[in-house]
Amino acid sequence: MKDKYNLTLDENVFLAKRNIVDSIYSSARIEGLNITFPETQTLYSGVNVARLTIDEIDTIRNLKRAWEYLIKNIQEPFDLKFICKINEEVARDESLQWGSLRNGKVMITGTEYMPPIPEKNQVMADIERILAIENSTQKAIEYMLYGMRNQLFWDGNKRTSIICANKIMIENGKGLIVIKDRYLEEFSRLLSEFYTSRKCKKNNAICI
Repeated sequence: MKDKYNLTLDENVFLAKRNIVDSIYSSARIEGLNITFPETQTLYSGVNVARLTIDEIDTIRNLKRAWEYLIKNIQEPFDLKFICKINEEVARDESLQWGSLRNGKVMITGTEYMPPIPEKNQVMADIERILAIENSTQKAIEYMLYGMRNQLFWDGNKRTSIICANKIMIENGKGLIVIKDRYLEEFSRLLSEFYTSRKCKKNNAICI
């Protein structure tokens, strides 16, 4: 896999700030929220949208806080502590626990695969293995898929994994990972297959 971009840290942070609403909207759509881009933009600016539920509004606000934390702390090390902090912001008030590893069983809708309960030392070893990958884009995608498949947290795993993957992308000046609407169905289908097979097929749905 080749990196598509080679930016400075400042350039990539600027790119992330310019595209933060797109990134939030993309993550919301992946979670199945029936929200438009203009509505996302309105919520991001601090104005409520009357037709949306409180839970939907909170999802956008949590994503905003998570992205703002990421950008503000972009030079912090990428480790389990950082990942847990992103989940704390993403899943605040919507799961059994947020910001700490899941300690019970979960099921993934649409697949028979049941991820094991994450064990802290193993997760840290897995993160270290992924960070050893030389290519930054591949490293980011590997972590994203790892976080999604292993369901490290009670909730918000896709959102947390995408934001964390973008931490890797931004700090290495490699652009952003954003799943566009036109690729959403393909991405969801291939991700469901990946949960079962652990094989990552060529996926045009990952737009960088």
